[in-house]
Amino acid sequence: MKKVLLYTVLLLCFACSYTQKINDGNMAFDRKQFAVAVKMLPEDYNKEKSLVNKGKIAFKLGESYKRMNQNEKAIDWYKTAYDNSYGIDALKEYAFALKKAGRYKEAKTAFKELGIEIGSPYEYRKEISACDIVQGWIKNQSLNPFQVKDAGLNSADADYAPVILQDGQILFTSDRKVNTESETYNWTGNGFSNFWQFDASNFESTSFSDVLNSDNNEGTATFSSDYSTIIFSRCFAPDKEDQYCKLMSSELQDGAWTSPKMLNFTKPMVNYGHPSLSSDGTMLYFSSNDPDGWGGYDIYMSTKNNEGWTEPKLLSRSINTEKDDKFPFLDADTLYFASEGHTGMGGLDIYKTYIQNGSRWTPAQNMLPPVNSSADDFGLVVDYVNKVTSPDLQHGYFSSSRSGGSGSDDIYKFTKIVLPPVEVVVDIDTTETVPEPQKIEYKMILNGYIVEQIYKDPTNPNSPVLGRRPIPNASVDINVNGASMDKITVDQNGFFSIEMTEETDYYLFGSKDGYLNNSNRFSSKGIGKVPSNPIQEFEVEIVLDKIFTNKEIVLDNIYYDLDKWDIRPDAEPTLNSLYTTLNQNPNIKIQLNSHTDCQGQDLYNQNLSQKRAQSAIEYLIKKGIEASRLSAVGFGETKLAIDCACNKCTDAEHQSNRRTSFTILE
Repeated sequence: MKKVLLYTVLLLCFACSYTQKINDGNMAFDRKQFAVAVKMLPEDYNKEKSLVNKGKIAFKLGESYKRMNQNEKAIDWYKTAYDNSYGIDALKEYAFALKKAGRYKEAKTAFKELGIEIGSPYEYRKEISACDIVQGWIKNQSLNPFQVKDAGLNSADADYAPVILQDGQILFTSDRKVNTESETYNWTGNGFSNFWQFDASNFESTSFSDVLNSDNNEGTATFSSDYSTIIFSRCFAPDKEDQYCKLMSSELQDGAWTSPKMLNFTKPMVNYGHPSLSSDGTMLYFSSNDPDGWGGYDIYMSTKNNEGWTEPKLLSRSINTEKDDKFPFLDADTLYFASEGHTGMGGLDIYKTYIQNGSRWTPAQNMLPPVNSSADDFGLVVDYVNKVTSPDLQHGYFSSSRSGGSGSDDIYKFTKIVLPPVEVVVDIDTTETVPEPQKIEYKMILNGYIVEQIYKDPTNPNSPVLGRRPIPNASVDINVNGASMDKITVDQNGFFSIEMTEETDYYLFGSKDGYLNNSNRFSSKGIGKVPSNPIQEFEVEIVLDKIFTNKEIVLDNIYYDLDKWDIRPDAEPTLNSLYTTLNQNPNIKIQLNSHTDCQGQDLYNQNLSQKRAQSAIEYLIKKGIEASRLSAVGFGETKLAIDCACNKCTDAEHQSNRRTSFTILE
């Protein structure tokens, strides 16, 4: 799905390598040049004699087509990879690709097989249930008062995130090339994302603004009601100071847009996208993968003041899930958004919710087919600029990667119509007393599970994680608004359930002998009520890691500058996570280890690794961990993770050897 250009840092971190010259299919895949990889890897697959290596190549082809949003081809290659003994990852991707293709019966079977293979039916129970639910939605599609058709502006490239302008104009984001000399973005094989403007009077699209469009990836915009201010996403290339997606603002002065400025609340190393202004311009809704959110991308709201914009407020759990929630659009008291976390048809689905009493949001409602499909559906906007033609009730636009379109992501027009009345014959017994309406009893239920990760090698905490399974008879301490409640013991399925009160924060602390303590949180704040759904159920998981004593556990994403040992900002999140683990497990002691690659002199590498390990220890001590619980050991190049000939090691192999890990001593 090419809209990923605008909301994932993965794409940005390697942007410079997307145009590098490639020697073979594996190199193309490693450099994220997927459009190049799919041309070269099939030849490698046909030449390969080893079944195992064929499986590896087939999986890379599946991954490449997935990122290029060519789902049917991805399905074929994932199936080939699984048939060639690639394993669980191929079957998992195959199952999700089947669901995204709308092949729900096949997907359900694949998800069941997945649960059997990893030894945990728990892991994919929601996906299996969703396959049944969605088939019911499709069966009753005629009851949904929406009609959908192509918007008439799509190309063979990705076109998405429409914004209604004046005089029949539509602003949208596209990775189509401005001209034949435009640089190719080898992730997709197309151009870089920019703003385009569609004119309905002549059905032509033109590049929107040379000031707003740049060498970076731009898209997903919102305007003030008078169209004098634009707020949009810009994803910066790696040679910029902050290699992430940010929200930018520009003003229209004397017919020209001013140089865009970053909004004041943005944090470093956090992605922001999909802005939507309220009609009066005082509220800004957007999505962000801020680590303080509920998980993945969440939707936030900020209010305009004299200094700019206030500190963003995280919207409630009626909207945000532990997966991605994006593309908000505020329509009076209704918020439309896209989500992967609520029950959906596959990929992103479009939902709507209503605000109550200025702060509470009703349960998210799936917009159902034909608005939603098995593919990604997102970026819905209602058109109030162009009048609705009677007897239609409403119209607007949205984006979708569904099959049958012009290219990858396409823009569709929706119209809400008046459905013909359904004649219902009812025999009425006039002698029967009509009962008084029953008082609605509202409840909010929080269902929880204590689970552990399933490792491919049960004895190795660094081996791939296959899934999760419940831990029976674990304990959960529940803290409500800062006050402790009674401890709960989960059942044999790792399950517990509590009834929540309104406007309450819940802190859940899980524990069991032989596992590291861990926690999760939930809040009922901002959750509204509707008579059609009086009992709302939510789910939370607490993942407990098994204690592996005297075994190195590798810490991801801890890197150091050349010849330096100070902690870089991009290493802080990982060390902060380790701090949380130590804080929640006050009885354990750890040894923090640092390793270098084989380049450089032995003594130099030994000293450098010791300084790096000690820097990490000092970081944890400054955060409040007792020094007596910590020790630092630098191993230099004495324990290489990949023992390759040093002058022949690849960059990836050197990076794997330059690792930081910790060992639980007791």
